[in-house]
Amino acid sequence: MGTPEALRHLRRDPALKRVIRQVGPCTLTPARRQPYEALVRAIAHQQVHGRAAEAILGRFLALCDQKGFPTPETVLALTPEQMRACGLSANKVLAIRDIAEKAALGIVPTRAAARRLSDDALVERLVPLRGVGRWTVEMLLIFTLGRPDILPVDDFGVREGYRLAAGLDEQPKPRALAEIGEAWAPYRTTAAWYFWRAADLAKEGRFRPPQAI
Repeated sequence: MGTPEALRHLRRDPALKRVIRQVGPCTLTPARRQPYEALVRAIAHQQVHGRAAEAILGRFLALCDQKGFPTPETVLALTPEQMRACGLSANKVLAIRDIAEKAALGIVPTRAAARRLSDDALVERLVPLRGVGRWTVEMLLIFTLGRPDILPVDDFGVREGYRLAAGLDEQPKPRALAEIGEAWAPYRTTAAWYFWRAADLAKEGRFRPPQAI
């Protein structure tokens, strides 16, 4: 993601230049997962602490008793009661079953099929799934499919990272950040990653504001 061309382009923005200087090279590496698996994992993690979500997923995978991630058909063969017993809420059970059903029908594309679809086409295709919003699809595009030009303007961390980097008192609204971010195309994914890192550094008390650089 953080190619020399991307960094040269993004450094034209003073806010990004400061963050890149502090953070160093971009280490974003997308996971080699199928979109179906990524969406199921995303549902399991919704509104649950990371460790708790992984424990729930562990019980779910053990229930499926299948090498690798369970196929949509395996998931659909489970009863909702079995899935609830793993710790999944009723809404998450419905969402995961809907994703599995749509994956079996080909609506949730494979990685190979997704390569033939644009970012907007994937958003339009996946947002109607139960429990899946635009943000979830954007995370899929970034962290699973490695799309280079995604700016999740509704993400708190991205907006907070930009606020810190630009030395603002308040976060920009999503629409305003989208307009600002047009200048970062076609490398908006890398820009988002740097803003997430800026927000992380601030949580650790290690972010240096503009006036300190």
